[in-house]
Amino acid sequence: MSASRRSGTTDELGPDEPERDGSDLLAALLDGMDAALCAFDADGVVTHWNREAERILGWTAAEAVGRRGFAGWAVRTADAEEVEGRLLSAMQAPGRQVHEFALLTKDGGRVLVRTQSATVRGPDGKPAGLYCAFSEVHTQIDLERSIALSEALFEDASWGVVLVDVDLRPAVVNAHAARALGIGRTAVLGRPLGELLSAGVEELESALTHVLAEGAPPAPAEMWVSVRAAEGEKRRCWRSGFLRLASPLAEEPVPLGVGWLFQDVTEAKQTEQEAALLRFRANQLHRAGRAAAECEDPGEAATVYLDFSLAGFADHAVIDRVAAGAVGDAGGPVRLVRAVATPAGPPGPSLLAGKAGLPIRYGDGHPALQCVDRVGSVRASASASASADSVREWAVSRQWPPGSVHALCAVLRSRGRTLGVVTFLRGAGRTQFERADASYAEDVAVRIAAALDLAGTAGHE
Repeated sequence: MSASRRSGTTDELGPDEPERDGSDLLAALLDGMDAALCAFDADGVVTHWNREAERILGWTAAEAVGRRGFAGWAVRTADAEEVEGRLLSAMQAPGRQVHEFALLTKDGGRVLVRTQSATVRGPDGKPAGLYCAFSEVHTQIDLERSIALSEALFEDASWGVVLVDVDLRPAVVNAHAARALGIGRTAVLGRPLGELLSAGVEELESALTHVLAEGAPPAPAEMWVSVRAAEGEKRRCWRSGFLRLASPLAEEPVPLGVGWLFQDVTEAKQTEQEAALLRFRANQLHRAGRAAAECEDPGEAATVYLDFSLAGFADHAVIDRVAAGAVGDAGGPVRLVRAVATPAGPPGPSLLAGKAGLPIRYGDGHPALQCVDRVGSVRASASASASADSVREWAVSRQWPPGSVHALCAVLRSRGRTLGVVTFLRGAGRTQFERADASYAEDVAVRIAAALDLAGTAGHE
């Protein structure tokens, strides 16, 4: 009887449950193993033979149990002495012994197997037999490769690898991914992605949810994210691949999470974007030159250059020309007259202005005046923390459209003279002007200055 019954207690299956034979339980355990297993007594007679061994070699337990050794049935007679000697040597050696040799199947074929053998000791501590677990070599090699691949991915991979659980939280993170996230490998585990990324979280979580529900996408996806770091947020582009992970032990696929592999391609994407932007701007200048060449009025050609330059670059632009002669002719302050302006309301072509020649009331330190004084480009922006009313006042006080937030002034030079200033303006929906933008504005300014000089608008109207 069971120990619980001998003590007078009743186990959870009830008092009328039939006794379980220990040998039946052992047989069930052996038959449920994924590895083939056989056992020998001290004389080398087969005592156990499970179903996986039957599957690999074709010999049933009834045919195998009771045979002495493998000779003549599971091993060629010529190889039997060597094979049995290597197997039985495990009874005299400490620990497990690993060997590879060929076994015979019931239909006469040969199977290369890898065995692990170890001694089984009796109550007196002396060897009473041995067990031998074996599997086909290619199966074992596949398993070892899978394990080696997993270990390599989480230690030495040159791209980020993150296992995300079904709650969309990192469960395992490799060293490369931890560095990309700017946090330790253990500190990232179990934390919501929103605590690690300040932008791009919604897109990433949506992709992970899709993979859990539908499976892996057919191609990698490029995602822009902002990583929280001690020195501030860093905007990065990660080329990401996703794999749905399912348990191999369940009868039906049970999702364990998502394998997320990513590589930082920020520099390559930025270079690609810059190259595309340069091509677009060069094409715009080419188209503007072709269109301006068809204008009979050089002043109209200046507006053509201005209109073509605005595409994808700025929301508004104005051209101010020097009121009379070259800069500083009269020794007094520079006076600027509005010559061309884009509509402040609905989009439309630039319009010639300043017929009366009245100077614009620019205050001291105005970016356009600084541009003339320095004979170089000047950038200006409203304060990022300013209120909407303050930003509007900032733009209106500088004689710009009310929605202007960022400005870039480029000097108009031709034949060694300063003819005026072109000012490009951006609204709140755009980023501030960068150095590359200033270079493009200067290219446009050269063409506008040539057209204005030809038109004689620099004090010769």
